Amino acid sequence: MKYVFIINPIAGNKDKEKLIGRIKSTFRLIDDEMIVEETQYGGHAAEIAADYAAKYGKDCVIVSCGGDGTVHEIANGLAGTDTPMMLLPLGTGNDFAKKIYGAKKINVENVIKAFGLYDGKLRYNVKPIDLIDYNGEKCINVMSFGLDTLVETLGKKIADKAPFLGHQAYNVAIVPILAKPLHYKISFDLNCVNKETGEEYKLREDNKDFALFAICNASFYGGGFCPAPDSVLDDGLLDFALVNGMSLREALPMIGKYSAGTANDKTFPKQFTNGWVKSGKLWMEDGSALLGNCDGENFNYSELDFKVEKGALKMCFIKE
Repeated sequence: MKYVFIINPIAGNKDKEKLIGRIKSTFRLIDDEMIVEETQYGGHAAEIAADYAAKYGKDCVIVSCGGDGTVHEIANGLAGTDTPMMLLPLGTGNDFAKKIYGAKKINVENVIKAFGLYDGKLRYNVKPIDLIDYNGEKCINVMSFGLDTLVETLGKKIADKAPFLGHQAYNVAIVPILAKPLHYKISFDLNCVNKETGEEYKLREDNKDFALFAICNASFYGGGFCPAPDSVLDDGLLDFALVNGMSLREALPMIGKYSAGTANDKTFPKQFTNGWVKSGKLWMEDGSALLGNCDGENFNYSELDFKVEKGALKMCFIKE
């Protein structure tokens, strides 16, 4: 078996070289092959993953060694193939990893040990998970619009200038964003499902006044905010949280609960709409760009079609 470690050289973990060096020492003692590839530019991780998947198929594992951006790229490169992805959270936010490993605080050394990458006794289960297709691209974690996109954008800038802040950069970014009016516009036509009854229904709004809109395959984004704590990665459904436009006074009590995963249509019934969706369309009536992102990567579409792709990516999970 070939294990291809795709490393983002500018990802956040300061001990990255030491960790990878120790893993290299382990692979010298076993029959499996370790291949290290460093990314050189945006989109390179997707290209590397796709090339190895085409060449080796299920006889290869792509190991993501970076943050959410690297995970996003590799998911795009591996979607629909037989090659699984293993995730070593070596970035700043590591939001998708929080879902995979069931914890807001992840010790990457413990993850490496649990996979057997230190003792050479590799152990994991491969299971298919869902992805979101949006205009032909793939999203593995969260697609979001409005306030959260502005926080993501500013948070990245702050993290670049002050890397010591880590994921706290996103908490810092909230302050100036909240100082502005929390009213944005979006139109959408969603194909929703009542998860309890299985009944399908439409949810449509034109020029909806909203503050944020998160459509979630997983649970966490923006450095740890949690719009979908109960999301299931392989159920063929996407959780969504739609929050109406609001004042700063209304928003302040929600921030802590939104981070904790307890802000929803039960705790804030006037502001939140929650549910599950299979597919849909979002657009701007005036043709301007949507204020949105997928997996923290901003896009400039004025119209977006999306759908859940059940079981589109094979993922390595730590063996219990």
